[in-house]
Amino acid sequence: MLFITGPLYSGKRTFAAQFGGRQIYEVQDRAAEITGLQALADELAAYDVVTATEVGGGIVPIDPAERAPRPRAALPACWRPGQTALCRCSAGCRRF
Repeated sequence: MLFITGPLYSGKRTFAAQFGGRQIYEVQDRAAEITGLQALADELAAYDVVTATEVGGGIVPIDPAERAPRPRAALPACWRPGQTALCRCSAGCRRF
């Protein structure tokens, strides 16, 4: 499985297209809907390429309680054993 993450409109789909296979985009939306990390891992294991848009992107909440440290997402920990590649797209805009 190839996991691609990056900010909104960073060229993730264009980059992922070159790899072919079964692909799922915007997986963070699916993760918000599904109950249970294992169910999400089982579903994502069927795909060759998984993309997710980074949530947060440098926006800091005004309320100090909302800025308190939060547990980190553990998506890589739920992936099945085998070859894994991580990719982060950060500058996919066209030249003008």
